[in-house]
Amino acid sequence: MAEKKANPFTDLIFNVIVPSVILMKLSGDEHLGSVGALVIALAFPVALGGYELIRFKKFNFISLLGFVSVLLTGGIGLLELDTKWLAVKEALIPGLIGLGVFISTYTKYPVVSKMLLNDNVLNLPLIREKLAMNNKQDQFDRCLVQSNHLFACTFIFSSVMNYILATTIVTSPSGSAAFNEELGKLTLMSYPMIAIPSMLMMMGIFYFVWRKTRQMTQLESAQIFKAQ
Repeated sequence: MAEKKANPFTDLIFNVIVPSVILMKLSGDEHLGSVGALVIALAFPVALGGYELIRFKKFNFISLLGFVSVLLTGGIGLLELDTKWLAVKEALIPGLIGLGVFISTYTKYPVVSKMLLNDNVLNLPLIREKLAMNNKQDQFDRCLVQSNHLFACTFIFSSVMNYILATTIVTSPSGSAAFNEELGKLTLMSYPMIAIPSMLMMMGIFYFVWRKTRQMTQLESAQIFKAQ
């Protein structure tokens, strides 16, 4: 049976909407208080990550960084550290991922190749046969290298935008109700301003690889992809 994962709608609710509403609406002393709201809001993405780990028994490097990011956010708020550390943290996580993707270009396991060259999705034997027949294997490999660099750039974009948003939106002292409200706004704003543009850029990279594959192999889409 094919492995399943929580759908994007569930991720959006648990990682963005619910934490943002709690932080923005329930941080006042008349509700949960700044500490209580922060702890409960951060508990939702932690709970979702733990549930997926237990159910699907899969925990990768990206998931680990996400978990660490949540803990760091909680630590900054609970320890009432300078808000500049929140901006640094927001930029650091995607920056590390982008660096890892870039470094992977020079290893045996480039990230884009691992993601796209999947035997369950692509007819790899036929693709390799056509690339060899058309003497395009080296050109195809260069295409994958370019795609991996572009993929790394999407995370650099996220890193820069995270830093800009964090320094612009979160200006109140950490540990205060105002800090929680601004953190909720930051979480909510990061989805349309960072996540969606990054997703569109990734789709553009996948389209670029698909188009180049068609050009180099002279295969139709039905031949490139395995029938499901």
